[in-house]
Amino acid sequence: MNAKKLMDCERTKIEKWSEFQLPNVWKLRGTIICLLIFGIMIALKFIDNEPLWLKDVLRKGLLVGLLIVTLSKEKIEDEMVTTLRFKAYTLAFIMAVMYSLIQPVADYIVNNFIYEASMNNGFSYFQVLSFMLIIQIMFFEILKRNR
Repeated sequence: MNAKKLMDCERTKIEKWSEFQLPNVWKLRGTIICLLIFGIMIALKFIDNEPLWLKDVLRKGLLVGLLIVTLSKEKIEDEMVTTLRFKAYTLAFIMAVMYSLIQPVADYIVNNFIYEASMNNGFSYFQVLSFMLIIQIMFFEILKRNR
């Protein structure tokens, strides 16, 4: 009996977290955050002495902005939108795994056969996470338009 209560409590907590969403106004705020940070990142490309810590902070800020956009509700949130959102998350996850598997091979081919060999052929968590969040947003918007 006690184990059943524990399992029910765990299930309730997981379901509560899986249904977490931000209000719709946060979608615009997240988009503005992403655009501002992206603009700052582009501007910093033209500055020679950019601080190393700033690049890391901007990357994390961009990830937070993208996450805010993906977690924001639509104006009309119904079962169909929820289903489309989960489909987009599934597709984004699959694409991110494929990207993680293919990218090192592509880097190896480009670095060793097209250019001179380079020791820096890894990729960062930022690439994978930003790719996954952007793909989720893209698939969700496409699925919404085609419903």
